[in-house]
Amino acid sequence: MAIFEGLSSRLQDIFKDLRGRGKLNEQDVREAMREVRTALLEADVDYGVVRSLVSRVRERAIGAEVGRSLTPGQQVVKIVHQELIRTLGQPGRLNLSGNTPHVIMLVGLQGSGKTTTAGKLALYLRGEGHHPLMIAADTYRPAAIDQLVTLGQQLDIPVHSEGVNAAPPNIASNGVQAAKRANASIVILDTAGRLQIDQAMMDEVVSIRDRVHPKEILLVADAMTGQEAVHIAQGFNEQLGLTGLILTKVDGDARGGAAISMREVTGVPIKFLGTSEKLDGLELFHPDRLANRILGMGDVLTLIEKAEALEIEEEEAREMQQKLRSASFTLEDFRKQLQQVKRMGSLSQMLDLVPGMGQYTRQIDPSTVDRQLKRVEAIINSMTTDERESPRILNANRRKRIASGSGTQVSDVNQVLKQFEQMKKMMKKLSKGSGGRDLRGLLQ
Repeated sequence: MAIFEGLSSRLQDIFKDLRGRGKLNEQDVREAMREVRTALLEADVDYGVVRSLVSRVRERAIGAEVGRSLTPGQQVVKIVHQELIRTLGQPGRLNLSGNTPHVIMLVGLQGSGKTTTAGKLALYLRGEGHHPLMIAADTYRPAAIDQLVTLGQQLDIPVHSEGVNAAPPNIASNGVQAAKRANASIVILDTAGRLQIDQAMMDEVVSIRDRVHPKEILLVADAMTGQEAVHIAQGFNEQLGLTGLILTKVDGDARGGAAISMREVTGVPIKFLGTSEKLDGLELFHPDRLANRILGMGDVLTLIEKAEALEIEEEEAREMQQKLRSASFTLEDFRKQLQQVKRMGSLSQMLDLVPGMGQYTRQIDPSTVDRQLKRVEAIINSMTTDERESPRILNANRRKRIASGSGTQVSDVNQVLKQFEQMKKMMKKLSKGSGGRDLRGLLQ
C-alpha cells in the first residue's frame, strides 16, 4: 500500500537488526523505540499518538516473557504489531440494523473523493446483497450531480437528483422517500464539500442529518492531506458525531501518518480504505492486515480475497494445474493469466501482500512493469488462435507480422517466446515439487 511504503521500509530496517539478536537488554529496547518514534513522526503520525504507542511498547517489551518459539527481538516485533493493531482500532463494520432503508451520509471537504466513494460504496454494498440508491445532494457543484448520475448509469444503480436549485435537506428527505418506494435497502447520500470547514457548511450537513436520521455518518478523508486530515476529522466529529471514516487515495505517495492518527485522535473507527481509482477499489478496513503491511509482513488474506473475487471456477483451476504439470500450457492460457493478474492490481501491490516480498517493491518501478506486461499482452493479442496454441508454427514471416501488429520489434517477439518456454519448464518443475502444493495447505 503506497502511503505506507516509506514507513514500512523504515520499520523493516529497524526490526531486521532486532530479529537477528539472541538477547535484548533494556538499552537495546530503548534505542529501538527511539528509532521507531522517529520513523512514525517522519511518517506524519500525530505526536500524541506516537508517544502513547511507543510508551506502551516499551513498557511491555522491557522484561517481557519470551515465548518458546520467539527470540527476544521477535518478541519486540510482536508487541509492536499488537500495539499498532490496538491503535488502528476495530475492523470496519457498518451499522445496518433496524428498518430499511439504511441511510449512509457521506461528508468531507471538497476534493476528498466523496462522489466517487459514493459509487464505490454502492457497488460494494450491492455485492454484499443490498439494494442501494444514491442521492445527489451537492447542489454547489453541478459537475458532482452529473458525475453521480453517470456513475449510477455505469453501475446500474438508481440515483435521486433534483438539480442545483432545490435545498439539500429537501433533496435528502425526498431521496429517502424515493428509496422507500423503490424498495431500496441502502441510501448513500452524497453531500457538498467545501475548500475548508466553515459554519455554513456545517449548518447545512447538520440540517440534512436532522431530516434523514442516518444510521452512519462517514467522513471521507483524503489520506494524502497528512496531519490536516486529523484536524478535519476532529472538526466534523464535534459538529456531526461521526460514526466512521473512509480514507481515500491510500494508493498515493503520502506518508501514511493520517491513517494511523485519525482513529486514535477522534475515537472514530476507520471503516473503509479507498485503494485505487477503480470503482472496485474499496476495501473493508482490517486493522490486523494493515498492521501486517506496515511492518512488511504481507497480507495473505487480502491476496486470497482478490483472487477469489476473480471468480475462477475450481474446474478451471484444476485444468490449469494439469496443463502446467504436462507442459501443455499455451500462450492463450498465458494471456488469460495476464488478464486476471491485471484485474487483481499492479505487480508491486500484490508483492506487498506476500509475506517477505514487500522489500522487493522498492526495487520495482511499477510503470516499467506495467509497460512490459502491456507489451507482452499486445504481442500475444497480435497472434492468431492457432499461433497461441502452437507457437512452434511461428516462422520468420509470422513473427514479423506479429511485431508489426503489436507495435514492437521482431526481437521483442522472440524474447517473449523465449521467456514463455523458460517459464513453462520452470512451472512444470515446480508443479512436480513442493512448489505445486495447494496454497491452502501452505497456510494451515
